[in-house]
Amino acid sequence: MPVDLYVGGAEHAVLHLLYARFWHKVLYDCGVVSTVEPFHRLVNQGMILGEDNQKMSKSRGNVVNPDDVIREYGADSLRLYEMFMGPLEAVKPWNMRGVEGVARFLNRAYRLVCDEESGAVLPSIVGEPSRDQLRALHGMLKKVGEDIEGLRFNTAISAMMEFANEAQKWEQRPRAVLEPFIVALSPFAPHLAEELWAKLGHTESLAYKPWPTYDPALLVSETMEIPVQVNGKLRGKLVVSTGATQESLLAAAQVEAGIQSHLAGKTIRKVIYVPNRLLNLVVS
Repeated sequence: MPVDLYVGGAEHAVLHLLYARFWHKVLYDCGVVSTVEPFHRLVNQGMILGEDNQKMSKSRGNVVNPDDVIREYGADSLRLYEMFMGPLEAVKPWNMRGVEGVARFLNRAYRLVCDEESGAVLPSIVGEPSRDQLRALHGMLKKVGEDIEGLRFNTAISAMMEFANEAQKWEQRPRAVLEPFIVALSPFAPHLAEELWAKLGHTESLAYKPWPTYDPALLVSETMEIPVQVNGKLRGKLVVSTGATQESLLAAAQVEAGIQSHLAGKTIRKVIYVPNRLLNLVVS
């Protein structure tokens, strides 16, 4: 004691939370426990409503049977959708189209590794990862790890969906990139993750695999996009190396066709540069 995290619905506030705190305080007064409060942190999870936006009840006929969802879409889809519906604390209506959506994502994750018809590992699971692939992976790992700590499961899933969409475009999908993705997916879709892990030749369960860490250095882009204004109006954008100087940006702006036309026959009176964000040329 105390418990690190207490998660419960608002309806538990009297039936459980109140009595838990009451008895803990009694024990504290008796000298049996050493803390005033029984929980370090309390999170009230939101209620899941029926598809009609009403509280689920048999009398309304809007109850969703989890067994039916599992039979059609699988336990991973049910679990993933419940976390993807919205913020943990929010009240959310059930929507079967949402279940179908997360099921499509899981199918897409499977197709990153395996042929859908034969189940065999794809021949494209080869090669060394490029910097862009590593940046996509480590950006996803950073987001998912931080969101799990903050109980923001819906946005963690969104980050994995974005990664899967990007990985689908790769001609080669290196094992060094896909395996950390599978580990990150495992708390949300453990059945699929274990299957993919085994398909890649691992004999030990993912349960024993440490959480993958991200490298902050890989999150730094090698290029940046700088908007260029002429007399305060946007006239173009420059893609330049990260950390480019004002002088190099000015030189690039003066030869960029879309910007050059607004400088023709005019004199640059002032250069305003907000580092890594904006270049504004005052001309007359």
